[in-house]
Amino acid sequence: MDSQQLARYIEATDGISKPWLLLQLRLKKLQERRTEMPPEAYLTELKDIHQDMMALGEWWVGQEDQVF
Repeated sequence: MDSQQLARYIEATDGISKPWLLLQLRLKKLQERRTEMPPEAYLTELKDIHQDMMALGEWWVGQEDQVF
């Protein structure tokens, strides 16, 4: 699945309000641009995505059936 397909899925499933899906989209877009980027820039963006993901915490606890 490429970033455009993922974006369409997020829109179709009303996932725009789900930050974990938006992080997946950011990661997919970064993967697609990796060959065009200097390694330092790639690593910086990857660290930023990781930091945002860790900030989500354990949001899924207690609602596993609804979100997975």
